[in-house]
Amino acid sequence: MKKVLIVNPSSDSLTRYRNILAREDFKIFTATSAEEALRVHRRKTADLLLTELNLPGGGGDELCRRIRREEDLRNVSIVIICRDVPEEIERAETCGANALLLRPFKLAQLDECVGSLLAVTTRQDCRVLVKVEVFDKQGKGALFGTTGNVSVSGLMIESDELLAVGDRIACRFLLPDTGMITVDGEVVRATRTSRVLHQYGVRFVSLDPGFRAEIEGFIAANTPVEE
Repeated sequence: MKKVLIVNPSSDSLTRYRNILAREDFKIFTATSAEEALRVHRRKTADLLLTELNLPGGGGDELCRRIRREEDLRNVSIVIICRDVPEEIERAETCGANALLLRPFKLAQLDECVGSLLAVTTRQDCRVLVKVEVFDKQGKGALFGTTGNVSVSGLMIESDELLAVGDRIACRFLLPDTGMITVDGEVVRATRTSRVLHQYGVRFVSLDPGFRAEIEGFIAANTPVEE
């Protein structure tokens, strides 16, 4: 069971997020301040922390920095929610968080972001070269990147090209010792990881059963057996 800690000063927002993320395999905890969140995380050791950037008694960015400095606490995925303004984005991107969600965002984006990060903690990265053809309102283009965390539901792409949440793309990538996979996808998460690199979460829109079997076999062959 995965432990999720939600940090928000509003009790109404905590209830809403709790309802959105409620699943049988999630144990959800809540906190209304950075200090309370730190205490809860020390007791419960959350797998994922979803926090507002602006919190009473210290921001979500400072909470993230404090967690990353402590050996016993740092192994947690952190998502920061902030407004789509430069100063808040800069704070969220430079504190060590795994991802940020910019308001306004769709509930599906929140669910996908949380699900992807929790999956990352339980699966070895399977990194392969990938070519992506991008279809958007501006026309057809192409980019190259590196992908990791391939699964039957989607993949992660790291590239210096700019994509946006909602972009529909056609992915074509070669799995080692397997074959070429071709599948349509949608960008559901976008994070800048450096001055030039961006990381994108891509959800497969449709996946051929044969390709699904090849991906499952590739993951099984590259995932260590837990004793």
